[in-house]
Amino acid sequence: MKILVVGGAGYIGSHMCKFLAAHDHVPVVLDNLVCGHRQAVKWGPFFEGPMEDRGLLRRIFSEHEIACVMHFAAFCYVGESMTAPAKYYRNNVAATLTLLEAMVEAEIQGFIFSSSCATYGEPEKIPIPEDHPLNPINPYGRTKLMVEQILADFRRAYGLESVCLRYFNAAGADPDGELGEDHDPETHLIPLVLQTALGQRPHIDVFGDDYPTKDGTCIRDYIHIQDLAQAHLAALERLLDGKPGGVFNLGNGEGFSVRDVIEVARKATGAPIPEKVTPRRPGDPAVLVGSSEKARQELGWKPRFADLETIIETAWKWHRAHPTGYGD
Repeated sequence: MKILVVGGAGYIGSHMCKFLAAHDHVPVVLDNLVCGHRQAVKWGPFFEGPMEDRGLLRRIFSEHEIACVMHFAAFCYVGESMTAPAKYYRNNVAATLTLLEAMVEAEIQGFIFSSSCATYGEPEKIPIPEDHPLNPINPYGRTKLMVEQILADFRRAYGLESVCLRYFNAAGADPDGELGEDHDPETHLIPLVLQTALGQRPHIDVFGDDYPTKDGTCIRDYIHIQDLAQAHLAALERLLDGKPGGVFNLGNGEGFSVRDVIEVARKATGAPIPEKVTPRRPGDPAVLVGSSEKARQELGWKPRFADLETIIETAWKWHRAHPTGYGD
């Protein structure tokens, strides 16, 4: 099957393309390379451009018989969304709407959406189930929730079936060492910690140590990039089998604090990794840990790289071999 991977040159999208190719699918990549890397596109046709380019979308859909679309092209920085919300609503909502309209026009009936645990806001219970109240506390989370609501309306009106996968913290790297995490600017904790281990940063900033947690730092649920890809494949197979879509959490069900991550990274790298406590960032909940029981039961999904040590070791393997990232 040919699968359109929007944002297929990015961190999660590129890993998904490799995973699709390994399972006898052809990833067709659409990416504007604002955040992605051309060097990470290796497994299928590539179209450079934005997802709101209707002409380009029509060309892709006419040249390739697309069975399903996977969407990884959202802006995803919580802090930036607080200071530049227009950028987030324009790309994450308006551009996605254009993509969905083009799909309806081309009569493509399957869509897999990278949603987020940011749709929940401050959790009322841990681990967070899918039926938890949705009350995002930042524009990034609101854009994800808006698209989920749009997809529900498109299902009713146009028969567009979709799976929304609410990620917790994507982490780690391709176990083969071929792909990794390279953002500019980098805001994700694990690559920042590993850059500090490489001596590229003087210290790692700890944004607040006065949260109501075991060591005062934020707790997050980290999920390996390979496990994310496996869940997307299961969602794809569900849609291709004609089954209804739905909303699923993707997490390990276990939380690790910022200081847990730093300590495991110290052991994995052998580096001291100095830390510096700085003020809290706006929009950061104290604890985000998800229940993925629904995904396990209905998608048959089970994380294979659930321990923090493995997640960090695969990331370290890539960062050590690619200290400047993709070098572009």
